[in-house]
Amino acid sequence: MSNLNSIKKYIKYNNLDAYIIPKNDEFFQEFSQKNTLRTVTNFTGSAGSALITKKQNFLFVDGRYAIQAVKECGLKFKINIVPKNTIKKLIGSNKTKIKIGYSPKLFTRFNLENKFGSNCKLIPCNESIINENKNTKQFYSLNESITGEKYNKKILRLMKIISNKNLDNIYISSPENVAWLLNIRGYDNPYSPIPNCQIIINKKKIYFFSKEKSWKTLKKEKILKNIYYFKKKEFFNVIKQIEGSSFFLDRQSCSIYDEGLIKSKFKVKYGDDPCYLLKSIKNTTEIEHVKKAHFYDGLAFTKFIFFLKNSKKKFDEVYLEKKLEVLKRKNKKYLYPSFKTISGTGPNSSIIHYNSNESTNKIVKKDEIYLCDSGGQYKYGTTDATRTVCFSKPSQKIKNIFTRVLKGHIAVVTSNIKKKTNGAILDQKARFWLKQIKLDYPHGTGHGVGFFLNVHEGPQSISRYNKTKLEQGMILSNEPGYYKKNKFGIRIENLIYLKKHNSKLIFDNLTFIPLDIDLINLKMLSKFEATYLKKYHQKIYNLFKTKLNIIEKKWILNLINHF
Repeated sequence: MSNLNSIKKYIKYNNLDAYIIPKNDEFFQEFSQKNTLRTVTNFTGSAGSALITKKQNFLFVDGRYAIQAVKECGLKFKINIVPKNTIKKLIGSNKTKIKIGYSPKLFTRFNLENKFGSNCKLIPCNESIINENKNTKQFYSLNESITGEKYNKKILRLMKIISNKNLDNIYISSPENVAWLLNIRGYDNPYSPIPNCQIIINKKKIYFFSKEKSWKTLKKEKILKNIYYFKKKEFFNVIKQIEGSSFFLDRQSCSIYDEGLIKSKFKVKYGDDPCYLLKSIKNTTEIEHVKKAHFYDGLAFTKFIFFLKNSKKKFDEVYLEKKLEVLKRKNKKYLYPSFKTISGTGPNSSIIHYNSNESTNKIVKKDEIYLCDSGGQYKYGTTDATRTVCFSKPSQKIKNIFTRVLKGHIAVVTSNIKKKTNGAILDQKARFWLKQIKLDYPHGTGHGVGFFLNVHEGPQSISRYNKTKLEQGMILSNEPGYYKKNKFGIRIENLIYLKKHNSKLIFDNLTFIPLDIDLINLKMLSKFEATYLKKYHQKIYNLFKTKLNIIEKKWILNLINHF
């Protein structure tokens, strides 16, 4: 099934009332080469799901995509914004139970239970709506000089946790966790070097599952010891041979299909794979590599901002996206974007995860503000940054809103991190100045970021409900914003990390890119905030002065002198 009509035919032929389509593939990664949701709905966002019925079509997205979803799918789909409008609430309005088909390979039990209430009958369907990923590139290993820790030491840390839970085996079903644990990377997914593979670990062996063509190099090099390689179709045969009586399954990424195979022989315990938290805490080697990646990225972005502020040429969104990519590619350490660059002007900048294309591309007008959100995968580090720029004197209203967003941004990075400080508390700080004038933004203030892995990583985040303990080595984005529908969008984003300073835990910036001084109302800044911005831009100058030409250096020195 590859389109809306074929799905409706499938519903009718199998006597169903509806069929549910998730954004993820069978590996539950944010980005994948197989995107059935996009094929069926035309929705290009990174999160969402669709419910197809005999007569109606529903798309469920979060607040980040409210405007985008209407533009891309509004003609054929009724757009529902979660958590306000959920599938559970939609189904709950029916008096009779409806039969909904789903692919057990594309859902976890946790995901399915969250989406649906009791007013439906869920029918597992063997029919697959996903096409096989035909990538044949080999997985590769990373040296300890890059990762800072050998894979066998990571496994010992993991198995200690599992042993304390009195469990015999753990199924690492999330490829990003396998990549971190075994110090391997691959080419299976766009925007991240994650290899599509899964493993089972116990005290004696590691069972590795993926396409045979992908693990040939790893097997030949024999870098990974005591590991046995299998095709995924051999999964059940391997399960039948494994010793022990219990299994730990990750509720975020173990499919209902795999769970069923494991439960046929073992007692299972559900929870969050410990690797999520373990990999979120970067060691000093990882942090140093990430700093280098941000140096390269910041230099390219700085030159891009200079071009924007000083060029007299006319340009459009697509041109600017390509321009920044060209600047990044001048560095040999740059590999590819860590997500699709957001390059939006005027009304398009109000679409939080906007992607410019031939049909939406706009000329950048001098009286509009422009937003660029761009990240990169470097050897070896992952970046993500956003800057908002104006080209003529902005209105006082826009300057005041931008400054309030900036004050929230500064409040986060300069926070005093205490034992009880968490993402929810920081999120309130970021919104404080906007809420004073009854404004807000419909997304979290920050997400975790991986080490040469996913640009979005948990469990830590700066958001309303996140209570994860903040620990030394965690990397987060700091990106408050404001979006006026069909008018303009503002976002300021740096990546920051937690470090120890004089026995205290503080944030430090990884991102060093100039801010647009023309958008700041300097009178609204406190002395502390002005001093912070002066030091921040001085650091930019000190970092990049040997890589900038005379005019670029004068421009940054002028920014410093404004504060």
